[in-house]
Amino acid sequence: MARFVMKFGGTSVANIALLERIADRVQRVQKAGHEAVLVVSAMGHETDRLVTLAESVDFQSLATRRELDVLLATGEQVTISLLAMMLLKKGLAAKSYQGHQVRILTDEAHSRARVLSVETDELERDLSNNIVPVIAGFQGVAPNGWTTTLGRGGSDTTAVAVAAALNADECQIFTDVDGVYTTDPRVVAEARCMTRITFEEMLELASSGSKVLHTRAVEIANKNQVSLRVLSSFNDVAGTLITAEDNIMMEAPLISGIAFTRDEAKLTLRGVKDQPGIASSILAPISEANIEVDMIVQNIGADFSTDFTFTVARADFELAQSILTAVSERIGAQEVLGDERIAKLSIVGVGMRSHAGVAAQMFDILAKESINIQMISTSEIKISVVIDEKYLELAVRALHAGFGLEADLGAESA
Repeated sequence: MARFVMKFGGTSVANIALLERIADRVQRVQKAGHEAVLVVSAMGHETDRLVTLAESVDFQSLATRRELDVLLATGEQVTISLLAMMLLKKGLAAKSYQGHQVRILTDEAHSRARVLSVETDELERDLSNNIVPVIAGFQGVAPNGWTTTLGRGGSDTTAVAVAAALNADECQIFTDVDGVYTTDPRVVAEARCMTRITFEEMLELASSGSKVLHTRAVEIANKNQVSLRVLSSFNDVAGTLITAEDNIMMEAPLISGIAFTRDEAKLTLRGVKDQPGIASSILAPISEANIEVDMIVQNIGADFSTDFTFTVARADFELAQSILTAVSERIGAQEVLGDERIAKLSIVGVGMRSHAGVAAQMFDILAKESINIQMISTSEIKISVVIDEKYLELAVRALHAGFGLEADLGAESA
């Protein structure tokens, strides 16, 4: 007998017919002798609707974030009640739980709370009595009793935290795709659904633009060694297992996947004095404005001046540029340059650890397509480059073919 935590996102619970499909799936799991714990999101675009309602009043101030969390938590409450009712209709014992009823304890950071612990006594009693717990994702309760929400990827985070607390055999994330692909199949028709991938690779892909899973959920899974599986709610396929590197085949593929993001912008401060503390004086005001910096490159010229370049989210470009202009005047830099037409492209694979020349091969593939590289960043299992946005899809297709990612590498079946 295995214990599964099964998480269903908004597109998977968008209507009653889909809730019935989930109930049928749970019924099959139970008939096979396994235990199921369900975690669900709000139905369809319900959270967006609630946010729009809040915007019509006010939710910008810190004082109203508590009330926004109370509002947004109602979306999942609708789903858990309807799904529990559907399970009961199918003859299965079921019980719905809001975050405070399970007691998913979080800190007090409204709209971006972090999970501290999950109480499992009631859930264990349900499972021992063959009852299916249906838990509201995305929400928890602070020590002071207030409702909190977990921010982006919140339901995935809930599911993994519950799976870790219950020592589940697998946390299954049901989505509208068949699993984790080598790259976006809308860009590369030959993109392949991977059978297995490591936690590290998934973290790098998620942080580099892959939207399948949020990094917080993968981090918790990695820390607690909870195997994740990304599955389709609509197709009966094996999906992609995300697990420890020890569970991957002996010789991992050189490159597992390609991730990219279009919403990047680049800023350059030219003619900066090369002296201690200059990087801090440039980036501190950016940080104080809550602008996240991604890639950073510093070049020293023959005259010992420095060109300091970094990237930010495109939505933060104008604010970052205005801050940098003020910094430039204060430190005596020559000029500020900006470019909103860039994209970041990353190749990821644990196979890089045991193979030399991956960067050279990547650069050679891009050079053959006459694609200029503006910035480079590397880690042990990832190489990221910044290129002109208009060449992004060409670059992705060229790298996907160049590294042979369309081929079935004969990985062990999941």
